[in-house]
Amino acid sequence: MQRLTGGRECLTSHLSPLTSHFCFGMYENPRLLLDSSNPPEPGHITWRSPSNIALIKYWGKYGVQMPRNPSISLTLAASCTDTMLEYEFLEAADDGEIDLSFYFHGEENEAFKTKTLAFLESLLPVFPFLKQLKLTIQTGNSFPHSAGIASSASGMSALALCLCSLEDALFGTLKDPADYDRKASYIARLGSGSACRSIFSYAAVWGETPAVPGSSNEFAVPFGDELHEIFKNFHDDILIVSQEEKAVSSRDGHALMDGNPYAEARYAQARQRFDVLLEALRSGDLATFGKIVEDEAMTLHALMMCSNPSYTLLRPNTLSIIEKVRDYRTTTGHPVYFTLDAGPNVHLLYPGDIIHEVRAFIEDELKEYCEDGYIQQDWVGEGPEEI
Repeated sequence: MQRLTGGRECLTSHLSPLTSHFCFGMYENPRLLLDSSNPPEPGHITWRSPSNIALIKYWGKYGVQMPRNPSISLTLAASCTDTMLEYEFLEAADDGEIDLSFYFHGEENEAFKTKTLAFLESLLPVFPFLKQLKLTIQTGNSFPHSAGIASSASGMSALALCLCSLEDALFGTLKDPADYDRKASYIARLGSGSACRSIFSYAAVWGETPAVPGSSNEFAVPFGDELHEIFKNFHDDILIVSQEEKAVSSRDGHALMDGNPYAEARYAQARQRFDVLLEALRSGDLATFGKIVEDEAMTLHALMMCSNPSYTLLRPNTLSIIEKVRDYRTTTGHPVYFTLDAGPNVHLLYPGDIIHEVRAFIEDELKEYCEDGYIQQDWVGEGPEEI
């Protein structure tokens, strides 16, 4: 069965611990327990979920994975994680304990298992039936684990989708697609903030803003229906400048925003840019889109350099690629733009009708700046898929 929702490293690499007193609100349900006199048959659920690339960046958070400013992202297609969740009823379950086996690309991984187990146990107020099951998670990425492409978004969204599908399979509680997507986005957010945006096709907004009715800090909402057609045919070629582990993790980078002297000005700037970018995305204004997206990329890394302690994740080859892209755009007039994640790798964004020209440019002038010549070719996609 397939279901397209209306809407980096392993899935556990950026799990954020939840406080024991955190209230799950409407999603806390102690009655979601299995009847031992009528146990379910063993089964499995598999989801493929993509990563996403933020255009307006989320950098700085509060509480449990709440964003300081709204963000919007394009959902990717090729950079994805496949996660299978196998389950069978435990006749003699240990109260409060979750029985979990974990495999990453077919091999047991105790470190990833430990992190995933802690995350699942934190979710027991939402999914109390998990302690009644023997669980096996098998997961893997469509790109090399060490490629420098963050997979927390794809991995945590895939896991969240599996958990929500398991709940629906056992209890029939999430038949409405909008309710399903909202809960999956909520659960994904708790594991990795950016993961909540991967639930939806084409584009998603995360963070409460008057510019998007129904938006929330607790889950993302779809924006694909409002996206101009030109952006639905956009490509994102990811130029891998370095595959090394980052000197400062994204989690630590977010925490450093609390003491950043430019933090409040940044959050105001992000909200202003967000409103302008939304109109460009609706109207197909490529020039405005490109300027804001590139400014956001540079602002993100400027914030890192203004933190205390300061740090930089850019590399000389990152800057070389940026200069080449700017020169190419000036020379050819082609709408080719760059953005950056919280790392040295460059995302090259451009419409599909110039793919042949841009791919030739990448091959001739940019590939030499990539580690081992590695480039992850991607494009805007239709969101997660149950397989």
